[in-house]
Amino acid sequence: MAFVVTSALLGSIAVAAEEQPSSMGNDPLANAQQSFEHPVKYAIYSPAWHLSTNAGLRIVAQNQSDEAIELKKVVFTDESGEEPPSELLLNLTVPAHGWAETQVAYQELLAGNDCVERTMEDDWKLVEISNYTLNPSVRGLIIENTRSFRIYQCVRSVRAHWHNIDQDISGEGPQWLMYHFERLPID
Repeated sequence: MAFVVTSALLGSIAVAAEEQPSSMGNDPLANAQQSFEHPVKYAIYSPAWHLSTNAGLRIVAQNQSDEAIELKKVVFTDESGEEPPSELLLNLTVPAHGWAETQVAYQELLAGNDCVERTMEDDWKLVEISNYTLNPSVRGLIIENTRSFRIYQCVRSVRAHWHNIDQDISGEGPQWLMYHFERLPID
């Protein structure tokens, strides 16, 4: 019996390996990044990150797929394990090959990640949080350092929940969120 289960499992793994896109090679970082990809790209903005205001969160999303998708929520886990996970409820329907945006009440998205907390304490200005742009291998690096400004990024793993409206299928999975910071250089 164990042989049959093992054979079936190995067969499934072999089929899955054969079905991988040719763009996936032997680079583990590239493979991991592709596994986090989702057709809905979104960015989160708030003036409350750097102004004394009760402004909410603005979410702008683009759907790159052929089907309408509802972005249900994003779950942020406290990486220290001291606080329970927090959910950013969105319920944002994004049409196929279209854009959508929404405003929600302010919610703390900066706590629970050491890189984000250290960067904020070091007087960097958070510009946006998004699930797209640069390769996560740049986390913790100053990626632009000119006389006019600096750009810095932190990476955080979250769980996104969505619903494919056209196929009536719900799903969830891990995603990387990039916290994009900038500031004037220190002379």
